[in-house]
Amino acid sequence: MPAEKFFSLPRQWKQSGLLALDLCFIPLAFWLAVVARWGGLIYEFKVVDLVAIMLTMVFSAAFFLRIGLYRAVIRFMGQQAIITIIQGVTVSAVILALAAFLTRSGVPRSTPIIYWATALILIGGSRLLLRSLYHSVYTKQGVKAVIYGAGVSGRQLLNTIFHGGEYQTAAIVDDDPALVGSVINGVSVYHSSQLSDLCTEFSISHVFLAMPSASHLRRREIIDELEGLPVYVKTVPDFADLMSGAAKVGQLQDIELADLLGRDTVPPDPELIDQCIRDKVVMVTGAGGSIGSELCRQIVLCQPKELILFDISEYALYQIVRELERSKAKGEHDIRITPLLGSVQNQARLESIMTEFAVNTVYHAAAYKHVPMVEYNVVEGVSNNVFGTLAAAGAAVKAGVEHFVLISTDKAVRPTNVMGASKRMAELLLQAFASKYDNTGFCMVRFGNVLGSSGSVVPLFRHQILNGGPVTVTHKDIIRYFMTIPEAAQLVLQASAMGKGGDVFVLDMGEPVRIVNLARRLIRLMGCEVKDKAHPKGDIEIHFTGLRPGEKLYEELLLGDNVTGTGHPKVMRAEESLLPEDEIDRYTQQLKEACDKNDCEAIQQTLQQAVAEFDAKDGISDAIWTRRMENGLIEASVAEDNVVTGNFPKVT
Repeated sequence: MPAEKFFSLPRQWKQSGLLALDLCFIPLAFWLAVVARWGGLIYEFKVVDLVAIMLTMVFSAAFFLRIGLYRAVIRFMGQQAIITIIQGVTVSAVILALAAFLTRSGVPRSTPIIYWATALILIGGSRLLLRSLYHSVYTKQGVKAVIYGAGVSGRQLLNTIFHGGEYQTAAIVDDDPALVGSVINGVSVYHSSQLSDLCTEFSISHVFLAMPSASHLRRREIIDELEGLPVYVKTVPDFADLMSGAAKVGQLQDIELADLLGRDTVPPDPELIDQCIRDKVVMVTGAGGSIGSELCRQIVLCQPKELILFDISEYALYQIVRELERSKAKGEHDIRITPLLGSVQNQARLESIMTEFAVNTVYHAAAYKHVPMVEYNVVEGVSNNVFGTLAAAGAAVKAGVEHFVLISTDKAVRPTNVMGASKRMAELLLQAFASKYDNTGFCMVRFGNVLGSSGSVVPLFRHQILNGGPVTVTHKDIIRYFMTIPEAAQLVLQASAMGKGGDVFVLDMGEPVRIVNLARRLIRLMGCEVKDKAHPKGDIEIHFTGLRPGEKLYEELLLGDNVTGTGHPKVMRAEESLLPEDEIDRYTQQLKEACDKNDCEAIQQTLQQAVAEFDAKDGISDAIWTRRMENGLIEASVAEDNVVTGNFPKVT
């Protein structure tokens, strides 16, 4: 098309073309002004009139270039560009009046005023026409979309889309009857009840939710309405991200599970958070992980004296430190950040750090949490989760740390895998420490899956859908609890202030989610149809791969029904059984001996004895152990001779 060829020309050519067009508009505007003044189409120009016109053209063009009239990109022309045009035309009219006076032209004195109006229409109107032509050419090629929400965010999103060209906004819908029937930037506003008809009428393929301040519950209601439509649903960032500057209204993102769950967070209690953080030296182990890094982000906003970041992964530590330093440079906080590398199993290093930096509060988030990975690496999983906790707690006692908080998991409740059993063992260890040492307050915070963590199911499903499927689900009946990382971190910080010694806090995770239903919803909300027996022509299949080693169908948060409130609506205190110190002593030494010998059978047997609810129904999946079994190097009953007595590690 000629229009497309013009818009694809080099910018310098387009600027030269606009300048030439304006030089043509100046004499045309002068002629129209004179004609309007005399009321006839014929006017005999004198030499002095032509000289006045030439002077006006030269000096007007120079001024237009001086004020940057041709620097504005036509398709992005806004208020400032219009003001520049008015300034340029006004000065051009003054130049015409001066030129007519100096050349003693016989044009009436009202001509420059009429010239101002006609030149403004020609010069300004030409740009508006080109802008409209550009968008008529390119937006017709964009994907047709509907914006849900006619408020400020909806209008800003419409403006962003208008300038982008990737999408074509066919309509706007809103729940407010007062807005229905209005027109915003040429786009009509309809009631949300008409959305289904609009999708059919305009062949809509995308719906954008522009309601960042709406509650998650309201967004879930809207998503439920959209789920049955064959459209790809995206949303602008939520209000918190917009206020913090982490996102902009014009950015579009996929539907998050937080919107699907409809969970609205409870505002944090500043007094609870301040007790363990404000003006204190705080240390986070596993600071580069999903939960650890979010704890760090929120801790720096609570005004600690100093934040110690501890992690074994150099890259993970580098990433979170760089992020925190960037936020510090922006003036979001002024906290001293100290990154330290090391293993949580090295008690001497932990003790040295906690002592030298006079640490007041430790959040112990360092752990191996991926169930299949720990099943394949039993020794390392137990060493890190059990003995890492033991070393960190021992160092905390010796260094005089005031508060020690273990980040636990719902998989510690009636575990069927080594990861869950090792975390429950870590809980039992801390309960033993709490009963033995009074100077350090020990507590545990237990919760389920967090959205966006490493290995989270939602990014995996989305990736599989974008690649055409299939979406893989382990079992049709598997369910899980979910919570956002920021909400989990906030509740951990608040729960830590409520600990009295050996407390097990459980976070309110809401209702569990059936994973296969989640997969189906994501498929539909990404504009596809589930392919199954009832819909053989669908787009995306769901494949059931079977439960992985140690994986359960249902997760739980409590061992029993003995639970009490804490004064916080999202935090509960579980009253659970303890193990006597001599038993903890014996089981710890057995685990240590078994880990030193790489004896996975002894490890499993000891965990089953220590954690009464542990049911290792899938046997041992450790990669080295199974290879030895295959090669006939070990027999299945070696664990019987691995009972070792010893003393519970004392803290002096």
